[in-house]
Amino acid sequence: MHRNDLRPAGLVIASIVAGWIGWSGNVLLLPVALVFPVLWSRAQTRSVALLVSVGYFLAASRGLPQGVAAFYASDLWPGLLLWLCASGSFSAVHAVLWTKRSRARPFRYLIAAAVMALPPFGITGWAHPATAAGILFPGWEWWGLLAVTAGLMGLVTRAWPAVAIVLSGLWLWSAANWTEPKLPEGWLAVDLDLGASLGRDASLERHSALVATVKDRAVGGRAVVLPESALGFLTPTVERLWVNALQGTDITVIAGAAMLGAETYDNILFGLSADGGKVLYRERMPVPGSMWQPWRSWFGKSGGARAHLFGSPVATMGNRRVAPLICYEQLVVWPILQSMLHDPDLIVAVGNGWWTKGTSIVAIQRASTIAWAKLFAMPLVFSLNT
Repeated sequence: MHRNDLRPAGLVIASIVAGWIGWSGNVLLLPVALVFPVLWSRAQTRSVALLVSVGYFLAASRGLPQGVAAFYASDLWPGLLLWLCASGSFSAVHAVLWTKRSRARPFRYLIAAAVMALPPFGITGWAHPATAAGILFPGWEWWGLLAVTAGLMGLVTRAWPAVAIVLSGLWLWSAANWTEPKLPEGWLAVDLDLGASLGRDASLERHSALVATVKDRAVGGRAVVLPESALGFLTPTVERLWVNALQGTDITVIAGAAMLGAETYDNILFGLSADGGKVLYRERMPVPGSMWQPWRSWFGKSGGARAHLFGSPVATMGNRRVAPLICYEQLVVWPILQSMLHDPDLIVAVGNGWWTKGTSIVAIQRASTIAWAKLFAMPLVFSLNT
């Protein structure tokens, strides 16, 4: 059967398989996501292109309903509704930009890829195929991103078999020579297994236990990274407790915290040492819906996290420039690319993934972050609570 005669059902099933395998959480399987543009381009009608996009996106983000249900301690319906709604922007963009004209198709796909990488559509731009650049072109930096973009455009042309063969060869070569990103010298990532209590238990006992954990594990590491929400809501009392506890040491702690404002709060990374504390970074993109709720202000209500969409993309720790990524920012494209424009020395990624138990969400976050670190040949510090 000629490839143009593929039935719509076959295209949709293939897109589901590509989304499921490509975004399974195994970093070396990310290039499977490159099957999506091929299937999108093979669609004979706009409606089939829409279904192909929906199938790919829903399969890639399949852990969302269960994760949201766990976060809100509710049934699957709220998460299922959010899951379906979140697929709308991805699917709509690819359906609108689909075209029968083969000559225009590469440029249409380029526009779709760019739109899904940047706000506002990029806010839900999960499962972006360009993330595979770090596996196909490790260490190529911006040239690697340019190369994978050219590859994506080639995959929607009639020459896609030749392009696919070249990309597959690069994939096999990379997999055969794969190494994980290095941990920078003098840095230590601390993973915790404190579940939903992290950030919610503000007791002296909890903070004392965390201080003891830091001191116990900081042998040979002077910069210790703790997960998102490790400090809970930041107060002068919490800051003073940690600063006093770090007296007589050369340890610097980077930990996630929440900082209350007049009507909203900031999800931040906070730096602590014997010399005091300071805000290092304010999250650019909190989780839409559960954290970032801009509609509350429309009705005169307060609450929710602020989104500093194009806020400061780097943090400075001593003589090191850090590219910070908090939780959700590891799933979308523009935060890491914005940070890379400022030539950082390393990536610090933190998360609080207790609510994702039984799903692939945390594994996908880690795989995506590793891919970007490999693309830009960056050391990576990844700290997570489960």
